Parts: sequence; C-alpha cells; structure tokens
Amino acid sequence: MSSNFTRRSFLKSTSVAVSAGVGLATASSEAVAKDVAAKSPFGYCFNTSTIRGQKLDVVAEIEIAAKAGYDAVEPWVREIDAYVKNGGTLKDLRKRIGDLGLTVESAIGFAKWIVDDPAERKQGLEQAKRDMDTLAQIGGKRIAAPPVGATNQTDLNLFEAAKRYRALLELGDEMGVVPQAEVWGFSKSLSRLGETVFVCVEAGHPKACVLPDVYHIFKGGSEFAGLKLLAANAIQVFHINDYPANPPRAEMNDSHRVYPGDGVAPLNDILRMLANNGSRCMLSLELFNRDYWNQDATEVAKTGLEKTKQAVAKAIAG
Repeated sequence: MSSNFTRRSFLKSTSVAVSAGVGLATASSEAVAKDVAAKSPFGYCFNTSTIRGQKLDVVAEIEIAAKAGYDAVEPWVREIDAYVKNGGTLKDLRKRIGDLGLTVESAIGFAKWIVDDPAERKQGLEQAKRDMDTLAQIGGKRIAAPPVGATNQTDLNLFEAAKRYRALLELGDEMGVVPQAEVWGFSKSLSRLGETVFVCVEAGHPKACVLPDVYHIFKGGSEFAGLKLLAANAIQVFHINDYPANPPRAEMNDSHRVYPGDGVAPLNDILRMLANNGSRCMLSLELFNRDYWNQDATEVAKTGLEKTKQAVAKAIAG
C-alpha cells in the first residue's frame, strides 16, 4: 500500500478491521436497574455539553452530575480554564470531584494535533500538553482528540495522521493522560469509524483508542456493524445519544441529538455489539439539544441517565 494514502483512496479501496471496545451500563425500572447494574461492568458518565445552555460553571455542572447519579463526568477543558481564571484552583476542583464520588473519565479539548502545517501542529501539541496538565491535576484520565484544523480537508494522508496521533499519545504518556482519536461525522477527515480506527491501528501505540459517538457514526455515513469488529480496550469512552428520523442526515447537526431511546438509532444492536465485545467502558451522555438547554439542568441530567439506563436494560434483556 502506498504511503501516499489519503482519505479519498481509503474510502475507495480499503476496509479495516481492528480491536476496540465500548462502554455501557444499566437499568430501567428500579428493580431492573439494580439487577442489570449488578451484572454490567460498565459505567455512566455525564458530558457537560448536555447542560451548556444553562450557562453554569463547571462546579455546578459537576454537582448536578453527582446529584443525578452518574459515576463520572466529562467536562470541557475551556470550562476548567474559566474556573481557574475566576479564582478557582485545580486542587480544590479535584477534591470537589472526589468528595462527590465522581471520576473524570474523559474531557473535551480542541488541540490541532493533526494538521499538516508543522508550525501549527507544534502549537497544537503545546496546547495539548497544557490541556493534559490541567486534566492530570484534577485526576482526569483521558482527553478527546478530534481532527480540529483538518475538518475541511479532503486529502488528509491517513498514514501521516497516524504518525501525528502517535506523537500525541507519546505526549500523553508523559502527562499521564490518554488522548482518544475522536470520530467527527461532520468533518471531511476522520468522519468515518473506519478512518479513525485506521489511524489508531497505524499509530502502533499500545494506548491508542477511538472515541466513537452514536450521532457522529451516523452523520459520517459509517455502518454501526463496524463496531462488531472492535474489542477490548480500544474504546474506553463512548458518547451515547440518539438522533431523530428528520431532518435528513445531510441536514442534521449536533443540536438535533436527543436522549437515548427518543430517536431512531439502532441502540439495541449498538449496545448488544458493544456488550458482546467484552468492553469495560463508560457511556458518556453528550447532547447539544437547545430544547434541553431551556429546561432545568438537574432534570435534564436525571432524564438523560434514566433513558440511557433504560436503553441498556432493553438491549441486554433482548
């Protein structure tokens, strides 16, 4: 295979099978919830974008996640930076999170690690280092690594992207935080599950992992059946959500995401595949629904957890 391998040639001529694994968790009614929870190795995480529109600070968001009953939280680095800028300390934030019984399984960052321009990429790695340092100080384990800066690029060389991801992973080794190559369905690079998994495989690093998302897999045009090929630890966090029947895929955007079970995504199949892969991962609820942003934040968080558990219980029961 030529080293001059681009997204276009990949989509035309190549298929990929790899190992990864995905997370989920449990419940429905209270009785079923306890039964499924006892059997499931997975946990529930709350991505703070789900209540972004309520314009709360990161402390309030974390408290809501704990009150709603989540196991973990997935904050955005920019929110943590704002907290520090306003006088908070990372030491105090770490203590708050621990006292609430939560862990920081992942976080959302936007470093330009993947871009072709060497100077811009160097700056991106410097930003990634700062972001990872911030996360390490609050006990964060992982950070999203989406294709920021290459979203409009149709000729990204996937072999080069894999080398760049390896460099990011090696930086993560130094910082104690694992970057997860994220599928971005609206992007023109790493929009498909297979592309992103390819980059993980070719990176050749033992901690390489992919961060998938129900909405993004659909938006990018990949088949969910590809998840069947992914096993074990290559998926450590999975963004859980759903999407409606309308608008059409081409017109759909982040704001159309809905609670798990309220849309038409084949969640039963998705969750069964992930469970059968022997995953030990977190399902992280990530929504950007503006209707939910106009509602009480605690109720949104609780509803999201309940519906996620119901979806998992239904999939496992079936």
